[in-house]
Amino acid sequence: MGVIGIQLVVTMVMASVMQKIIPHYSLARWLLCNGSLRWYQHPTEEELRILAGKQQKGKSKKDRKYNGHIESKPLTIPKDIDLHLETKSVTEVDTLEYQWLVDFTVAATVVYLVTEVYYSLMKPTQEMNISLVWCLLVLSFAVKILFSLTTHYFKVEDGGERSLCVTFGFFFFVKAMAVLIVTENYLEFGLETGFTNFSDSAMQFLEKQGLESQGPVSKLTFKFFLAIFCSLIGAFLTFPGLRLAQMHLDALSLTTGKIKQTLLHINFLAPLFMVLLWVKPITKDYIMNPPLGKESIPLMTEATFDTLRLWLIVLLCALRLAMMRSHLQAYLNLAQKCVDQMKKEAGRISTVELQKMVARVFYYLCVIALQYVAPLVILLHTTLLLKTLGNHSWGIYPESVSALPVDNNMPSHSADSDLASAGGKVKVTVTQITVALSSLKTIFTPLLFRGLLSFMTWWIAACLFSTSLFGLFYHQYLTVA
Repeated sequence: MGVIGIQLVVTMVMASVMQKIIPHYSLARWLLCNGSLRWYQHPTEEELRILAGKQQKGKSKKDRKYNGHIESKPLTIPKDIDLHLETKSVTEVDTLEYQWLVDFTVAATVVYLVTEVYYSLMKPTQEMNISLVWCLLVLSFAVKILFSLTTHYFKVEDGGERSLCVTFGFFFFVKAMAVLIVTENYLEFGLETGFTNFSDSAMQFLEKQGLESQGPVSKLTFKFFLAIFCSLIGAFLTFPGLRLAQMHLDALSLTTGKIKQTLLHINFLAPLFMVLLWVKPITKDYIMNPPLGKESIPLMTEATFDTLRLWLIVLLCALRLAMMRSHLQAYLNLAQKCVDQMKKEAGRISTVELQKMVARVFYYLCVIALQYVAPLVILLHTTLLLKTLGNHSWGIYPESVSALPVDNNMPSHSADSDLASAGGKVKVTVTQITVALSSLKTIFTPLLFRGLLSFMTWWIAACLFSTSLFGLFYHQYLTVA
């Protein structure tokens, strides 16, 4: 049997779809450019002249001679001018990075779903799950985009964006170190159990290779580097969280329906719900063993609770995607909001500055869309990796699905001799790769991945909620109206 078998066919088909179909039928382009989003067009200089009562062109009265040359000052208009911005549908926008991220995420998710169906029906034991590679590629692209956006803030000299990123980076480092010392009785990640299993498996593997070792890495070093990685993730998610808070407030002000307002509130609090899913006294202990009189009857098993936790995260991610247009429209309305704020001020403003103030809202739309989508993509595919590598299940069963058996014995080499005798260097090579993957499975066990990916899923949600909560407080109480 091949290492990837039918999964290679699925990958090749999806690659062909990405090349032939997605350029014409793109979900990313449909989300932004289907005509439902409206952007505000900046007024032309001629329109501003007419509104300001300066219909005649030519030299302004404020022009003056300097060394024999006419020096013209920029045209200015009163700030309280009766200006009404025209709106147009978003039909085309430069969304290369955004479109690539969303479309590749859709392709990777489809490959993952097809692979999950294949594994549930065929139950292959010697094949590498190639959908994991797709998920890892999606995560790498999303983190790279967030890193690129963060570096742009560091290039700004005058603003305080750089200081804000550094401050939140240190804050999340301290927060990660504090979280990592909390016992499993309160935050139930399984990280301690997973690391212990990883160290023991690695030591057994090295002993069988004739090497003496105290373990690959100490627990303190492991947590230190994990905290550094968490601080970087928190710094990358700082401005997406702050931007989400502002769009949430603007979207609420534009929405009148109670149902949509409720969905907006749930969408904003979604990271908090995800965080609470791993707080053992609040969720797991209470839901699985609710106090009913003198006895506590378990409502579900641990496997069922883990499955429900995965489903809840996926549903909350779907809700956030569904609320995307409402948030982006709230952002596009900032152009009119800035003009309305300008009308309340005294003085004059140049036509160029007014045009830039209105135009930059639309031209920044791609960045805002990336800041909204990238954290969602990271959270979703980290959850998918948690399900597969953590040996969870999508089905809800009345009994435990898996006890996570860990086999620390090296795989038998009988398959080598069988396939070698059957003939063919290809089969021997395939078997060697399979044996190598089996050896890695004895070290990187589901217990390790379950603890590590549970913590990372929780951490991403915690960072999103922390930054958006700070942004909510800042925009509602600290910003001067």
